[in-house]
Order: sequence, then C-alpha cells, then structure tokens
Amino acid sequence: MQNESQIIEARRAFGILFVTVAMAVAIATILTEIAFLNNTSLYYYAIIWLGSFSITFGAVFPKIRKSIRSIQGRMKNSMKWPTNAKAINGICWAGPFAIIPLFPHFYQFLVLLGIGSGNFSTYLFMKRYNSANYREQMIVGLISLAAIPIALGIDMTFFISRQDVAIMISRISISIAYGVAGIYALFRE
Repeated sequence: MQNESQIIEARRAFGILFVTVAMAVAIATILTEIAFLNNTSLYYYAIIWLGSFSITFGAVFPKIRKSIRSIQGRMKNSMKWPTNAKAINGICWAGPFAIIPLFPHFYQFLVLLGIGSGNFSTYLFMKRYNSANYREQMIVGLISLAAIPIALGIDMTFFISRQDVAIMISRISISIAYGVAGIYALFRE
C-alpha cells in the first residue's frame, strides 16, 4: 500500500504526463490538419505525430525524470488485480482499437471509445482493488466518452464532406480530456 506522499507524487507525475500528452496531441492535430490542407503525403503524418510526441516529451522529461518510479508504481498496481479484472480492463483499452480495421470510417469514435472506456475502467478497478481514487483517470475517461456523441453529431451533420474536420475535433477532444485531467491532478489537494 502506498503512503500519502507516494500517492501525491504519483498524482502529480500523472498530472504532468497527462498535460504533456494533451500538448503533444494538440500540436500533432494542428500540424496534421495543416498537412492535410496542403495535400501532403501520408508519410509525413507519421513524422508529425512521432515528432510532436518526441519533442514534447523530450522537453518535459527532465522535469518528470524523478517521478518515473511513481508512474511505474501506479501502473504496477494493476498486476495485483484478479485475472477477470485484467481481462476486462484489457478489452476496454484494446477492444475498440482492435476493431478499427473492420470499421475504418469510425476510427475517430473508436479511439475515443478506447481511451474513454480504458481510462474509466482503470479508474474503477484501481478504486476497487487498490483503494486508490485517481479521479484524473476518471476525468479522461468520462470526457472522452462524452465526446463520442458530440463528435458523431458533428460528423453526421456539419462535416460530411469534411471528414478531416470531424477527425480533428475527435483528436482535440482527446487533448482536452487529458489536459483537464492533468490540470486537475496537478492542482488537486
């Protein structure tokens, strides 16, 4: 069982991690849209995403280097869960991503579903099996899940001819989810 200072350190480390993910996703989303509007080769999209994450995490790494053990410790808590809980959590995370090849037109919604259900199930299992109340993970999950009908509505009404805008909105929703959760974790007492 973690003591209070370890829990606070892990929460802050995840706060920084989540804000960093939010920044990387937002930067990559904007650059990808610019690339799309300029008819750039798909090859550059991978470079944009890898570059955005590499540069963002590279800039933040010195600040979180000391916290990596806290992040690892929090992630290792799931190893103590019963097998059925691990399986359900794995399905929540990987299931939506695994069916993207079957429904490629809906991938932006499936990504939101995977991030939403994965984070929310992790929150529930951490609370149940580890007595840990990491609300920031719940926030990512709930915002991501709430973004699905919004993104779907936008996709079906306004941007049928502009699929790129619907995808961009889904990605920005992910960025917002991680950003809000990260800020919450950093400033939660």
